[in-house]
Amino acid sequence: MKYLLGYDLGSSSIKVSLLDVATGRCVAAAASPQTEMEIDVPRPGWAEQGPGRWWQEVVNATHRLRAHYAFDPALVAGIGLTYQMHGLVLVDARGHVLRPAIIWCDSRAVDIGNQAFADLGEAFCLENLLNSPGNFTASKLKWVQDNEPAVYARIHKVLLPGDYLAYRLTGELQTTVSGLSEGVLWNFRRQALARELLDYYGISADLLPEVVDTFAVQGRLTPAAARELGLAAGTPLGYRAGDQPNNAFSLNVLNAGEVAATAGTSGVVYGINETATADAGSRVNSFVHVNSTRERPKTGVLMCLNGTGILNSWLRKNLGQLTYSQMNALAAEAPVGAGGLLFLPFGNGAERILENRPAAAALLGLQFNEHGRAHVLRAAQEGIVFALNYGLDIMRAAGVQVRTVRAGHANMFLSPVFREAFVNCGNVALELFDTDAAQGAARAAGLGVGVYAGLAEAFRGLERLGTAEPAPALQAQYREAYARWQAALQRVVLSE
Repeated sequence: MKYLLGYDLGSSSIKVSLLDVATGRCVAAAASPQTEMEIDVPRPGWAEQGPGRWWQEVVNATHRLRAHYAFDPALVAGIGLTYQMHGLVLVDARGHVLRPAIIWCDSRAVDIGNQAFADLGEAFCLENLLNSPGNFTASKLKWVQDNEPAVYARIHKVLLPGDYLAYRLTGELQTTVSGLSEGVLWNFRRQALARELLDYYGISADLLPEVVDTFAVQGRLTPAAARELGLAAGTPLGYRAGDQPNNAFSLNVLNAGEVAATAGTSGVVYGINETATADAGSRVNSFVHVNSTRERPKTGVLMCLNGTGILNSWLRKNLGQLTYSQMNALAAEAPVGAGGLLFLPFGNGAERILENRPAAAALLGLQFNEHGRAHVLRAAQEGIVFALNYGLDIMRAAGVQVRTVRAGHANMFLSPVFREAFVNCGNVALELFDTDAAQGAARAAGLGVGVYAGLAEAFRGLERLGTAEPAPALQAQYREAYARWQAALQRVVLSE
């Protein structure tokens, strides 16, 4: 028997899954920590985490996995990684981290990216980078150059969160083309490094690590890392990808017209295009998809809502320490439209679908004699769906075909209310699968190290649990509620 190991580096926890190569089934999984990892907020709009904490939780999760399921580490054929996108990790010449990672929901570089968008020219950026430099990794690095020059002067390499985890595993400082694109460091038209943006920012390309293929042996587990993890030295690392391209891969979303969704820490809809298109407001963003090649480019178009998991978590903590399943049951007690209550689910940094406005969350229409916890919980779930649908409308305008959406049966897709609102508001079919990001990374590692000959083998064992379809009687109710939500968004946020 052979196994594949997949790690998911999230901002809430580290998850690890162990797959049986022959069956494609997950035989064990673990996560660490048991409570959510903290996000440090040194100033309003900032968000940081310590990369050393990520590594410690990788070690903890691996030990929990091994305690739960005894397996011979020598039988692990490959390791795959997926990670929170758009983060900035800086290391010196000895590989030591120079400052806390500036993570995906940090807003400090918005003005820097907006200025670059104006100075380089919107037409140039959208035609070549497919995005505004916005609040992405390149702009965060420019912020460090401008505000922490002593730190900047010591930088040896600039890494994404997954690149750092790969370095801790293998000792190799590397990235991928898909990773470069998520930092807006890739020129799609030239299929080369975005030197124009680097030159504009005054950043040397020498700070970027070696580029390796997404699916390939990218290094091997060092003896030191193997000892910490309890794994076998020399085990190959065969894959790395950002969380949303990887989520799409996990669901076998690899071709134009296929769409993946997730509603965990962030809410995301991610569709595949074979033509390079961009949204004029950079409200949705385009990245190199995991299976893109020079000969057959594939672009992943991503809409992201920051205020998803954090809103659900905030409600859980502040409405009587409910469990998530209790919250879902309570939400189902309120009617469609939550009795007129509306939630704008923001309040977690700048939102890209709002053109990087740092909008606050808002609960609108509250009537003390009419509304209770059930209404608030339903309004929150519907508000997240409405924000996702707002982004879906932008994606459709950018050329993404949206007919059927695939999602893992996890996080907010566990809620019947959330699923009902999603399919009826968006007029889409929803296919739910028994998979997660760590499992997807493990499958992909099988391709990268060659234990799977192709996609058919890699997706053996991927189980579809069910499909949800729109209901005409409900669609009218959700259209009405969504129209009220859009009007509130325009009035409260977009008109400011």
